Amino acid sequence: MPHSLAILLLAAGASSRMRGGDKLLEQVAGRPLLAQLLHQAQASGMRVFVTLPDLTHPRAKAAEGATMIPVPEAAEGMGASIRRGLHALPADIDGVMLLPADMPELTTADFQQLAAQFQGPDGAILRATGVDKSGRTRPGHPVLFPRRCFEALRQLRGDDGARAVLRDDPPELVALPAAHALTDLDTPEDWAAWRRATSAPR
Repeated sequence: MPHSLAILLLAAGASSRMRGGDKLLEQVAGRPLLAQLLHQAQASGMRVFVTLPDLTHPRAKAAEGATMIPVPEAAEGMGASIRRGLHALPADIDGVMLLPADMPELTTADFQQLAAQFQGPDGAILRATGVDKSGRTRPGHPVLFPRRCFEALRQLRGDDGARAVLRDDPPELVALPAAHALTDLDTPEDWAAWRRATSAPR
């Protein structure tokens, strides 16, 4: 790989819409979702980092094999996870792929496809797209930020993620298959509907 890229899985959220469950520990392909996404990310050949509420959280077991980053201020929102994650990246990283860790359809090939379009540390932001149920192409995740954006990402606050950076610096779009870049599962109903649609076991 000509550039040094990292994948940052944002897994410090509260999973509050699961009504007592943890969406990142739901079973996908025989393992917790976080472990499955980590497996796909590691197979890409990129270095993988995972933000967690703390290192004793039940998700830590599912994140074994990645560099784990505690986010004590996780209740603030996604900005805190991104900020902590960016501060933890090694100095030689040319770009970082950010994504929420609740996306069960992303594959190793998806990560590699986005990485193949990377234009270097001073290049464009790249954002994955998918096709929704109405047939429209929409932007989703991951988003690959070059190093020139790192300082802006380190300044993020609140729960809007990197929207402010993307608003000021519109990304180039990279199409991923089907709805891989769009499918995130936040509620028990989301999980039930996805399993029915994909025949995925519980």
